[in-house]
Amino acid sequence: MIRAYKFLLRPTAGQAIAMGEMLRDHCSLYNGALQERRDAYRHPSRTSIRYGEQSAQLKEIRAFDPGRQGRWSFSSQQATLRRLDKAFASFFHRVMAGDAPGYPRFRGANWFDTVDFPRDGDGCRWDSTPHDAVTRVRFLGIGHARVNQHRPVTGRVKTVSVKREGRRWFVVLTAERDRPDPLPAAGSQVGIDLGIASFLTTSHGVHIPSPRHGRRAAAKLRAAQQALSRFPRCKARDRTRNHQRAVEKVAALHGRVRRQRLDHAHKTALLLVREHDFIAHEDLKIRNMSGTPEPKPDPWNPGSFLPNRAAAKAGLNRSIADAGWGVFLTILNAKAESAGREVMAVDPRNTSRMCPECGHIAKENRPTQEKFHCLVCGHQAHADKVGALNVLRAGLVRRDANQA
Repeated sequence: MIRAYKFLLRPTAGQAIAMGEMLRDHCSLYNGALQERRDAYRHPSRTSIRYGEQSAQLKEIRAFDPGRQGRWSFSSQQATLRRLDKAFASFFHRVMAGDAPGYPRFRGANWFDTVDFPRDGDGCRWDSTPHDAVTRVRFLGIGHARVNQHRPVTGRVKTVSVKREGRRWFVVLTAERDRPDPLPAAGSQVGIDLGIASFLTTSHGVHIPSPRHGRRAAAKLRAAQQALSRFPRCKARDRTRNHQRAVEKVAALHGRVRRQRLDHAHKTALLLVREHDFIAHEDLKIRNMSGTPEPKPDPWNPGSFLPNRAAAKAGLNRSIADAGWGVFLTILNAKAESAGREVMAVDPRNTSRMCPECGHIAKENRPTQEKFHCLVCGHQAHADKVGALNVLRAGLVRRDANQA
């Protein structure tokens, strides 16, 4: 089992400068490799360059520029080239699937914020001074940096990454550990229905309200973005001090909202995992749900369009993004795996329209957002609880079918 750990780094002023230079040099390597691939494809021969060929050039690059590329870990530079190779692999996969391709782009200095070390001990060393009371991590070309280790690392450290978020630095570890002992059986099964008004409703009738972190911070974020918009667009190195402060304020507000969403998702998932042995949820296609509506051309007025409720859909999309369903489901599956619980995703179709008593399916069974009233048997309940009950029932059926 692979688990990730993220700790705050406490570098000295000199180490922070060196880590910034490391990011810039790796960003330059990434952009150079991308440019080489573009030039090779634009050549009349249409040559394709892959990771192996670019990795073989690293030795010459390091010898040609020892002051910049030559002072960093060879393995971390290989990881940067693999990162570009994965971007191209994803690009070609989207092309074959018919999705929006998204050709790999050049990275600016502020958009390249992570350097990966694929193996502990190769260019980096976690907890390199165990005799000291302070945990430290050592990086080639930087030295021993202090780490604010707020929890123990269980297992053998596999990879180490350096990440910059604003003015703060973090170290991200992945550790391989044995599967932990499962939690004792709770004797309970639950289905959950994710929503906007209520973040989550269980089949037992428990409603967890939506925290709406993004909406609460909208006023401050709007003011910060308006203040930032008054500065002219320019490169990061040409920004004034006030311009840089405005950029950092917007980034800090977004970071605060992101951390609040993560905290809420962790606490909610932990509550479900501790109290239930089996958890069923809807297999939501969040990207499709948050898509923009297609324009409706007016057949009688060429060049004009009919109303398509784009403004209302934009508000719904903001609420879906603010809820953070995808992050929550990812965390729920990870915690369930560690605790020995079972999580099952089911088809969400008609879960809120089917009566849990008689099985009648009709759109009219749900006259309002919260009310469910079956037209056949007269069963009445909260619509979200009905959806959670149907999700649980479908999950149990699928689990029994898989076991058979």
